[in-house]
Amino acid sequence: MDSSTAQAYLRHEGVDGWLIYEHRQMNPLFMDLVGDVGHLTRPCFLWIPVDGPQHILAHAVEVARFASLAETHIYSNRVEYRRELGELLNGSERIAMEYSPYAELPLTSRVDGGTLDLVRSFGVDIVSSADLITYVTARWDAIGLASHRFAADKLTEIVNDAFTVVGERIADGINEFELAEYIRERFTEKKLTTLAGPVVAVNEHSSDPHYEPTADFSMPIRQGDWLLIDLWGRELGERTIYADITWTAYVGREVPYNISNVFDTVLNARDAAVSALNQAHLESQSLLGQEVDQVARDVIAHAGFSENFTHRLGHNIGSDVHGNGPNLDSFETNDTRRLISGLGFSIEPGIYLQEFGVRSEINVYLGVDGPEITTNPQKEIILINVR
Repeated sequence: MDSSTAQAYLRHEGVDGWLIYEHRQMNPLFMDLVGDVGHLTRPCFLWIPVDGPQHILAHAVEVARFASLAETHIYSNRVEYRRELGELLNGSERIAMEYSPYAELPLTSRVDGGTLDLVRSFGVDIVSSADLITYVTARWDAIGLASHRFAADKLTEIVNDAFTVVGERIADGINEFELAEYIRERFTEKKLTTLAGPVVAVNEHSSDPHYEPTADFSMPIRQGDWLLIDLWGRELGERTIYADITWTAYVGREVPYNISNVFDTVLNARDAAVSALNQAHLESQSLLGQEVDQVARDVIAHAGFSENFTHRLGHNIGSDVHGNGPNLDSFETNDTRRLISGLGFSIEPGIYLQEFGVRSEINVYLGVDGPEITTNPQKEIILINVR
């Protein structure tokens, strides 16, 4: 990998290097940085000093696979392991690792306590690599942004077609699972890939944010039902960027007030979060993930639904649907990572009652000209006319 981006960040922050530890797939970031080097069975380190070439410390049985990637250092036994690690860190005072104090940021908290103890025994201070990871791995380039736009357009086509299919098939009978299967077929047609989903949820099932119907557990979709569809996917290819959207519909002509009232509150919260991002850009400020979450959460609380918004506002998006960068979160965690230019993320407030749930999900990209909503934002409840 090209370490210049990481080194520029380290230099700016006054950090002597970045030590990435990997053992038995405990730190996926290692493979993100070095590429696929196959199955590793022993502990290894990638060391990126603030200046100079990067280094790999690996066991003798596995070091050969790193020969073309970095300067390599070999150990066979525990004595050599400690000695070689100490030599790598010699002269360093402050280094970054995948560590989060009190595990406040779980995705960053990858290194076990014993390894942290070992590294500290060499007299270095360990700081969290959370913002460094964002800067190096989570920002989209032009190709990534284009692939995200492709996925966003296709997802919008698919969700609208899915609502049409409900209207066409409801008289003959269609259930949640059958509609989910239809959506998965459309993914293949549109050259999209995903690891899971979609969420296709009727009535009380829409109160479960991660509900997914199965062939054995699925409700029929009928006249007068509330329907939520959450789907996510990315273009086929290497390191393309996901899009992730949630839309809702009512099967009938007139939406009950209790549903429309909740829907309006969710959209108000969603749009308030976007407004906060726009205002921050106008003031040349960057917000923390937790600050944007709190804006939307305050809107929902003011409407009397604070206990019914049971998850964070949004998540970072990358080549994994839940990416390495900041989440919009002051609830599940306090995400203190800064939302910087080049990042993309979801905004998806939800209110979940016993009878039904409402969520509206859009994606936002932070470009040089400010926040851009990259997915089509739902503005009113879709009415499915039964044919």
